[in-house]
Amino acid sequence: MKKSFILGALTVATLAAGAVSAGTMDDVKARGKLNCGVTTGLVGFAAPDANGVWDGFDVSVCRAVAAAVLGDPTAVEFVTTTGQTRFTALASGEIDMLARNTTWTFSRDVDLKFEFVGVNYYDGQGFMVPKSLGVASAKELDGA
Repeated sequence: MKKSFILGALTVATLAAGAVSAGTMDDVKARGKLNCGVTTGLVGFAAPDANGVWDGFDVSVCRAVAAAVLGDPTAVEFVTTTGQTRFTALASGEIDMLARNTTWTFSRDVDLKFEFVGVNYYDGQGFMVPKSLGVASAKELDGA
């Protein structure tokens, strides 16, 4: 399982590294570290533990890109962003890449002119109720 996760992260890193503009890549190499924007509001995606060591899916993506670009998966500075600050941080150069929940939309692609390199996580919504209720559709939950 761990090998497949690492291979997946490296694949994402390869795709992400290929899409980074030459200027950003040169800046990252000159600085010696990747400034990666993440969110801490989603369990399992990016959070420091009690010792300050970052862990999670988005953290692994950032580390994979750092390994691909700099040869060192630890050459990452994690910058926390919010839904309101993520695009400003990317546009201003405060962060080199954004690895957090961001839906790829037409307006973001066209208006913001950022390079979306691909989808790395699909999610959805669902409802769970006890089978004994016999609910077959969310429409049956009216008034619940």
